[in-house]
Amino acid sequence: MASHDTATGPGTAEAQSGADATTGAGTVGAGAPTPAPEDVALDLFSQAATFAQGLLRPWNAYQVGIALLIVLLAYLIARLVAPRYHGWLRSRENWPKWRMRFGVMLHRRIKLITFVALVWPTVWIMREVTWPSRSYLLAIIAQLALAWLIIAILARFITNAFLRGLVRTAGWIWVTISILNLEEETVALLDGMAIHAGEMRLSVWMVIQAIAILGALLFAARFISINSSARIKKSSDISPSMQVLVIKFLQMLLYAAAIFIGLRVVGVDLTGLAVLSGAIGVGLGFGLQKVVSNLVSGVIILLDKSIKPGDVISLGDTFGWIEQLGARYVSVVTRDGKEYLIPNEDLITGQVVNWSHTNAFVRLDIFFGTAYGDDPHKVRKVAIDAAQSVNRVLSFRPPVCHIVGFGDSSVDYILRFWIDDPTGGLTNIRGNVYLALWDAFQANGISIPFPQREVRHLNDPRKVAEAGESDN
Repeated sequence: MASHDTATGPGTAEAQSGADATTGAGTVGAGAPTPAPEDVALDLFSQAATFAQGLLRPWNAYQVGIALLIVLLAYLIARLVAPRYHGWLRSRENWPKWRMRFGVMLHRRIKLITFVALVWPTVWIMREVTWPSRSYLLAIIAQLALAWLIIAILARFITNAFLRGLVRTAGWIWVTISILNLEEETVALLDGMAIHAGEMRLSVWMVIQAIAILGALLFAARFISINSSARIKKSSDISPSMQVLVIKFLQMLLYAAAIFIGLRVVGVDLTGLAVLSGAIGVGLGFGLQKVVSNLVSGVIILLDKSIKPGDVISLGDTFGWIEQLGARYVSVVTRDGKEYLIPNEDLITGQVVNWSHTNAFVRLDIFFGTAYGDDPHKVRKVAIDAAQSVNRVLSFRPPVCHIVGFGDSSVDYILRFWIDDPTGGLTNIRGNVYLALWDAFQANGISIPFPQREVRHLNDPRKVAEAGESDN
């Protein structure tokens, strides 16, 4: 009796044997000729027709009816549970972001979760109380629902939305094909759709394999790279410049290995890359001189540790601190928030002032003048005390003040002081010292003169008239 009730769906023995007898395109064995895509398509069509006819049988129709009833029941339960679960989820304020996102994903899939929770107990009960054939179709539906749910949950860990949707859709399609036992027919159909260019044969199946394998390997390389970079940055035994160098080298190694292994697994012949590499070398020599120069300069900067992230540098009119060392450029952020992308070659060939290369100590000079009537000994003492009163001026490297000349209108001085935090800015500390000098000079009666000039008018009419009267 069980033999008469056996469901006839895609992938069952009856459908498979019928398809093989009709078209002879059921499998693609090792060494066997690749079947024509038309034959494979006809095979799939005949299996689909057989499956549709099988749905008209009573034991298959009632399984479809049970599945639809479970869908309706799952929808009603989800309508009841979803608002309560959503409210509970909103009250979880202290949860980390990843856990909250996972909870939101479960809320969006609550209908599917409810369906899976209802359909599997139904299958188990039917297997106990009736023949396996009378729950065969329902078991396939349960397997599909569970597989789709697992793929949706796992795909959530992919941060990129487009990539997540692509992986989820591809996973659903492939799992559905696998559960329906249509892998061989699908592979034969995709492999039959190919183009030939000389001795090279490129099929749709090969392209899909290449995309899947390369995508998986690149994802693995990116995952390893991100985690390794985080660990390297946490290490205090490695200098910042060496950290950047190790991270860049590791990224290049991982991605190159992923591409090489992926192409080899797919079956791409890499011997032709020797000719391609020669062409690339010629192109680099002519058209990409600057790019290669910047790349090599970036490696030199990382190796000689001349600059590193956090250093304060001056290059021409640009003054700021190193934000990031890139493969082609260095990011320098100034005090006004502007970010300059300076090519690595300019840092190698140009004159760069690194204010924090060996240490963070920086000496600053400011110039001023006082009137000739002021005692220079008192002026020097007052200037040094004023500089020492500014917070950022170092006390263990005390300021000094010297006379540098006698000007036309003033006695000229230079005031020198040290700071150890150039990242805090240079213009502001100079301004604070000037302000302290102004206050100290005002308090001690020291004047800052300004140039005075006497102008004489040689052809003054009044003097000419006076000179004429005296002659008379």
